[in-house]
Amino acid sequence: MLITGATLVDGRVRDVRIGDDGRIDAVAEGLDADAGERVLEARGRHLLPGAVDVHVHFREPGGSHKETWVSGSHSAAAGGVTTVVDQPNTSPPTVDGAAFDEKAALAAESLVDYGINGGVTADWDPERLFDRPLFALGEVFLADSTGDMGIDADLFADALDEATARNVPVTVHAEDATLFDESALDGDLGGTGTAATTDAWSAYRTADAEVAAVERALAAASERDARVHVAHTSTPEAVDAVVDAREEGADGDEGVEAGRAGTNTAPRVTCEVTPHHLFLSRERARSLGTFGRMNPPLRSEERREALFARLAAGDIDVVATDHAPHAIDEKRRGLVDAPSGVPGVETLYPLLLESVRTGELSLGRVRDVVAANPAEAFGLDRKGRVAEGYDADLVLVDTADPREIEAAALHSACAWTPFEGLRGVFPEVTLVRGEVVYERDPATGAASFGEPVGRNVRDA
Repeated sequence: MLITGATLVDGRVRDVRIGDDGRIDAVAEGLDADAGERVLEARGRHLLPGAVDVHVHFREPGGSHKETWVSGSHSAAAGGVTTVVDQPNTSPPTVDGAAFDEKAALAAESLVDYGINGGVTADWDPERLFDRPLFALGEVFLADSTGDMGIDADLFADALDEATARNVPVTVHAEDATLFDESALDGDLGGTGTAATTDAWSAYRTADAEVAAVERALAAASERDARVHVAHTSTPEAVDAVVDAREEGADGDEGVEAGRAGTNTAPRVTCEVTPHHLFLSRERARSLGTFGRMNPPLRSEERREALFARLAAGDIDVVATDHAPHAIDEKRRGLVDAPSGVPGVETLYPLLLESVRTGELSLGRVRDVVAANPAEAFGLDRKGRVAEGYDADLVLVDTADPREIEAAALHSACAWTPFEGLRGVFPEVTLVRGEVVYERDPATGAASFGEPVGRNVRDA
């Protein structure tokens, strides 16, 4: 394929040639089409690297009524996400070799490339688990969430030791259950849409519980020189703790810059934030009710603004979705019984690109946090950039064409979104290693999908 007249992140207009091996052969001006080569005219539109979402829950095996690898990867492709990393809290949990193999067989139906994380429970089998091509260890849960995989400090230390010995990064869900405020759940919490219901969950899983757990996880990682990625940080204080740990660690400032400047030296400590913590707060959650219940919960508008400011300033390494779909009837249960989690893989790029359009973020910053940085942090040497030799994981967008986010137009099996009514800039075309996996007719909005092309990025 030859893509002509595309505007790159830095504003240059270039042609991009994709070779038979699915990699970018050339990025240059004035390239002529070869015989039989498909030409994709991109004039007036931006060509971006596909997003690497290092935190999704595609729910298979065990939860196919919520999402499948087919529906989840369709949703990813339609949102410009070309690599996803699935977390271990499925049924069975991905804590041994047999469970990994079962999930890998299902993941073979993916439209996009994927990684599979291994989990930690009291009865995990590290020898056989690490024998598989793990993307990372984790999400290691320091407090219970979906799947009841919370572990204690001793088991977390053992997990860090096992992963460090094999040079495998560890993704951590950091909340300290001893600091949860049980009194916040007193009273009538059966409704799904009241302000009291919403505030109760945020008050219950406190901001202090997150910050304390992040600090302890970072201290344990520092003792072992472990590579730790802190998932879904929801508070500016937790982000600050990660920044401090990077600056005080063995890599120092060099390690901090490595995760942002496209070098091959990944920092030992990184963190992610989610779109729902960047764009939603307890004020928005009053209309969401239990559909806005997630772990960690939504925070105050003041904290949301501070988190977004840290994103713009460069303190946050990665934006990942924690795409965690549940069926509508499950989310309509009362607060105590409703499961935690919201979908988001299809709206990651669109929401951030809308922030570029409104001037809140630079296009380069968005490219870094959704593509270049996660690829660098997890050692995906051919992902995350539009450059010669890289995989042709590409997204074509008209950055001047925002659309209202509507659940009816999205592709997750759960059929709802917490971002209903917000605006986003959606892709027109998504490619994975040169194959068109998603295409939207700009005039009619009709979407078409390709055949499964996904592969485990650790097998590649």
